[in-house]
Amino acid sequence: MKKIERVLVCEDGRLLYVRDASRDYHCQFGVVRREQLELPDGSEITTNTGVKMRIISPSFSEQLRGIVRAPQAPLFKDMAAIVAETGIGRESFVIDAGAGSGMQACFLARHAGRVISYEIREDFFKVASENARMLGLDNLEIKRGNIYERIEEKNADVITLDVPEPWLALESVESSLKPGGFLVVYNPTIVQIMNVASEIKKRGSFVHIKTIEIIEREWNVEGLRVRPKSQQVGHSGFLSFYRKI
Repeated sequence: MKKIERVLVCEDGRLLYVRDASRDYHCQFGVVRREQLELPDGSEITTNTGVKMRIISPSFSEQLRGIVRAPQAPLFKDMAAIVAETGIGRESFVIDAGAGSGMQACFLARHAGRVISYEIREDFFKVASENARMLGLDNLEIKRGNIYERIEEKNADVITLDVPEPWLALESVESSLKPGGFLVVYNPTIVQIMNVASEIKKRGSFVHIKTIEIIEREWNVEGLRVRPKSQQVGHSGFLSFYRKI
């Protein structure tokens, strides 16, 4: 699959995503010629059926939403919280575990200096590797390995765990995370979060910062008709933040 190369903005605000700008684009509103797809951002174009559109370049977030999916990935609201709470920046070295499709690893690589993402399954490893290549993220390495057994790298600033039994990875995390570094655990059920907290308390090598659940509520704004959308993004998972001491 190719990454999204151009975005067409319809008059009603609808967005159409073009993955191959080297040929004509066919949609429900007609045909957009290849030459039109090469026009500068903001240009007005007209399909062969007379429908007017504007053309712009895709954002990184739009490209990320368009990658090949494997298992369920954390949502943007959760991934953004990881960056905000841990202060990930261009000097940060991040280790991510449970790559899946690589969505979270790609998101983190957009902000961090270096990201290594572990994945135990061969099929997910291939999907994540291709997604990272497609997005051109040279600072991201998808690595085949079992973090329950070991993490090869040392002195990580942040380690994120999105695995079924994160408490089994704590020994590996302890040896890899630098003092003061952040451990972030993402899990869909509170039982998993409780198990992690219980095991961490026994080990005494981390301090619990917070556990949060983020609910996103989108609104319709149409003139005086302002109300929450009927379909909401509710529970996706819990985030627990720890620091190594």
